[in-house]
Amino acid sequence: MLIVHLLLINLMSRSGKNTVSNKNALAQIQGHEKECAIRYQNIEKRLEEGSKRFDRLETMLWAVYPFIVGTVILSRFI
Repeated sequence: MLIVHLLLINLMSRSGKNTVSNKNALAQIQGHEKECAIRYQNIEKRLEEGSKRFDRLETMLWAVYPFIVGTVILSRFI
């Protein structure tokens, strides 16, 4: 995103429509980087929560296997 923003600023300055000063552009880029950092932290947090949820589901599945095997063995004796 940073490169795209810089390219837009460069194109605007070439066309004579330089409405964005360098300091203002830098402030916008830094603000954008802060927002992206927050978004990536939230994404990482959601991925970790999903991983914990997946581990819990895997544990539940392993707990069901003995029940299934026990039911098959018990049905042969009945």
